[in-house]
Amino acid sequence: MYIHQHKDWPNFIWEEGKLLKLLTKITQKQGRLIGRMESIGFQLQSEAVLRSITLEVLKSNEIEGELLNADQVRSSVARRLGLDIAGLVPSDRHIDGAVEMMLDATQAYLLPLTKVRLFAWHNLLFPLEGNRTAKMVIGKWRNNKLDDPMQVVSGAMGKEKVHFQAPDSNVISKEMKTFFDWFNTKSELHPLLKAAVSHLWFVTLHPFDDGNGRIARAIADMQLTRADEIPQRFYSMSSQIRIERKQYYNILEKTQKGSLDITDWIVWFVECLERAIAASEETLSSIIKKSCFWDFLHTKSLTDRQKMMINKLLDGFEGKLTSSKWAKISGCSQDTAMRDIQNLIDQNVLEKESAGGRSTNYKLKEIE
Repeated sequence: MYIHQHKDWPNFIWEEGKLLKLLTKITQKQGRLIGRMESIGFQLQSEAVLRSITLEVLKSNEIEGELLNADQVRSSVARRLGLDIAGLVPSDRHIDGAVEMMLDATQAYLLPLTKVRLFAWHNLLFPLEGNRTAKMVIGKWRNNKLDDPMQVVSGAMGKEKVHFQAPDSNVISKEMKTFFDWFNTKSELHPLLKAAVSHLWFVTLHPFDDGNGRIARAIADMQLTRADEIPQRFYSMSSQIRIERKQYYNILEKTQKGSLDITDWIVWFVECLERAIAASEETLSSIIKKSCFWDFLHTKSLTDRQKMMINKLLDGFEGKLTSSKWAKISGCSQDTAMRDIQNLIDQNVLEKESAGGRSTNYKLKEIE
């Protein structure tokens, strides 16, 4: 029996004794993080928000196996937030749609969640024909036939394993109305607990042909933003879920095949949030370090190409930086790349890596 087949659905229950101390601890950590972020100034706050929302969009899609271009996502977020940053690149409609959905959920968090709003989100997630399947219904509730149930399946053809079967499509409209009424009504329910319940409830209803996981996480983020009471996002829940993807799917499957007691799901969700907040502390340290480095660069003479490459290094460049990578990424010749690099070495911005090898590698100089 799936959780939505119980006669008392959706009257979830949980053990408050197991949750009270945990919720109090996480609420305090949220408050400390927001307080620390508010003390660092507008420019660094903006950088933190840019990183968090970029990660949220990237990782929420990555959880579903869809890899987006990080530079395009970052550029799309920056443009929509009105941030003036170097190295912006064009972004395609699919990425702009994913970003717009996330920003609508978190920037307009006080607006009610409605059918029209969710249909708009679904259209944003699937704007292109190449991003859809032939039978996919966009911007409407799914309408699969009773003899063709909506199932979450894995495994090769003929050896499929059914992890979950969603409610029949003929009850979705009624079920979603119940969900909207609950989500939009103010109550005494702890806001973090409400985020956990809303995530589970929506993804269990599975009202769309595709995109349910991403929209469920956006709804949870909307509720987390309500809990923080500010539109700025300083941590990424999806980034942490991506790290713990196997556990995420396991606890979802266990809960959806269990009783209406969802204590274990709530505990996992809130503890995952705690780890997401802890990870954001590292992000803050990285942002402060980046700010200090740009203060150091203030007296240097840099081209736009050099600024772009320095930003990439400060944001966590994958692998070793070589002149050939510099040329490829910045779109210049090998000779120009070498001149750029040598100029930065002369200005004490870059230095050669001590490790040898067939190619010479470069890194940013350490500053105090």
